[in-house]
Amino acid sequence: MKSKERTNKLRDLSVDELRVREGEMSEQMFKLRFQWAMGQTETLNKLRELRKDRARLLTIMREKSND
Repeated sequence: MKSKERTNKLRDLSVDELRVREGEMSEQMFKLRFQWAMGQTETLNKLRELRKDRARLLTIMREKSND
């Protein structure tokens, strides 16, 4: 899925749903960082993508809180 599509889907969510999604992403990032530390190299791309998606989500949350 392209980043534009993911961003549009995030914009359709409410602030509460975004908070839940952010918590899930944080937990997933923790697990991926742990796997990365254990030497599983295929997690690096997933970790980078998740980090960018989380930044998009936080940006959208800030935009909605200012409205």
